[in-house]
Parts: sequence; structure tokens; C-alpha cells
Amino acid sequence: MKGCAKIRFPAASLMGLGETKSSPGYGNPPWIFKGSALYQLHLVKAETVRAFIPKELRLVEAFGYTLGGFFLANYDDSPAGVFDELVVIAGIVWNPPTSCAWAARVLVNSEEACHHGRKEVGLPSQVARFSKRITPVPRQTKDKFGGFLNMIGVGTTICHSKDCMDVQVTEVVGPASSDICNIKLLTDVPTPKFNKWMGPSITMSLPSFSGQTEYNANLLKYSCRLACRVRAVRPAKVSGPSPLKKERNLDSESRGFTAEEVVDNARNLSISVMLSKPILALEFNFLEMQVEAPIILSNNTTSSLPAA
Repeated sequence: MKGCAKIRFPAASLMGLGETKSSPGYGNPPWIFKGSALYQLHLVKAETVRAFIPKELRLVEAFGYTLGGFFLANYDDSPAGVFDELVVIAGIVWNPPTSCAWAARVLVNSEEACHHGRKEVGLPSQVARFSKRITPVPRQTKDKFGGFLNMIGVGTTICHSKDCMDVQVTEVVGPASSDICNIKLLTDVPTPKFNKWMGPSITMSLPSFSGQTEYNANLLKYSCRLACRVRAVRPAKVSGPSPLKKERNLDSESRGFTAEEVVDNARNLSISVMLSKPILALEFNFLEMQVEAPIILSNNTTSSLPAA
């Protein structure tokens, strides 16, 4: 198997296993998050994604690809206050009778949100820095259908410079930092304009699996209920750090790799998901997301866990 090395952690080393106390400020579930987000779906190579998927789950794939992508959110009201979040979605996994998303990495600029994600929801959360800046983009000439196409979010006219934003995401571990990606938003996220059509109001549920990490060994399932205004938009342009270190084949039988190499490889695999081919982007405005407490699908005292 290509991807992250699998490391066996004894039960005594699993921080927070069996604890039920919520992070300060979060209180009891459900946890409510309000803000805006971009949900972008990508075609991701199955061989890249398998490194993240527990052996209990089967990857949903066709012709060597699965459906992954990312969820970039800006929350202006949450149990952890105002913060940004980037969820790298490795792919879709199958555990009858449902299929759910599996997150390869969750990056947040809030220590409290990171702690809560790791301990309570079993997410591979890391603290990160989100640097945002406006970049000028020249306006293109509209054709006779441009007005309608842009109204529904799929037109070819480039947005005005004030609507375009670069988001640089940098993972922070103690004094060290590593660039993850740059996301060029050609939409109004995270600061939507309120004089334009926001799309219809919808409610939806996004079930996900999580767990089997250094901080929570259990295999978990949780659900996010979303209520928002949604519209299709042009996919964001994602670029990775340069140069990107070459991935190494780190399977469960590999030997002689340092902890730093394992962490770098896991990070690079997440970047590979971000750089895969986008097929659909949805802008969520007036977002209210309700996250339920996870349920335990399997209780592992010792597990083969991907390094963070």
C-alpha cells in the first residue's frame, strides 16, 4: 500500500481515549457553527487515498478514482469563536448501508477547535495559519450569454478584483511551519456580497467517518447537518508549495523511516488531494452547521493508525 506508515499505539498512549468531557467552550452537543464555506469536489486517484482509509472501510472508486476535495470555511460564530477551517477530503468510503466522507487532514487557526476535533470527533486536526490577501484580476468581456451564466455561477467572466482572494494555508507545529497550499478564490467566500443572488435555501446532511488517530483510536461516525443558501461557482485554483517533497512508499512493513519522513509523507499526500482535478464547486452562504456527537463503530485498544 502506498502512503502513510501505519504505527501501532498501545492503549496507554492514546490521549483522551474514553474521555467524554468536551473542550472548554464547546459544551454539550450538538455543536453549532455559522458562517460561509466553499465545498469543492475533486477526482482523486484511488492509490493516493488508500493510505488514509482504515482497513475496515472500502473505498468507493471507479476507473481508479474516488471523489474527494476540500471544505474551506470561515466561521463567524462557533463554540470556539471566529476561526477558519480547511478540511481535506480524501475520498468516499463504504460501510453498509451508508457511504461517507473520510478526512485526510483538518487545518484550523484555533487551538481550541484543534483540540476539540482531535479528542471529541476523532479528526486529524492540525493548527494552521490562514493568510488572506486580495489579488487584482482583470475583467474579461462578457458575451451575450455571460449575464445569465454568471448569475447561476458557471459563467466565464472573471470576477472583479475586489471579489478575488488568495488564502495561503500554513501548518504550524511548535516553532516550525510548513506551507500546505494557496487557494485562489474567484467567488465571494469568505465575505459574500449581499446584493447578488445567493442561490436557493437548502438543508442537507454530510455523514462522515473519523477516528483511528493518535488521539482517538476508535472508528467513529458523525453527521453534519447544514442549512444554507447554495450556488454553483467556478472552482478555486489551488497551488501547492514548491518544491514538493517526493512521496515515499511507506506501508506497514516499511522500516528505516524517520518520524519526520512519515509526517512529511502524510502532509504531501494531503497536498496531492488538494492538487487533484476539480469537477464541482459549491458556495455556501448564511451557513448554519450542526455537528452531532460521534458514535463509536468499533472500539480499538490497539490499532494501526496513520501518522498525522
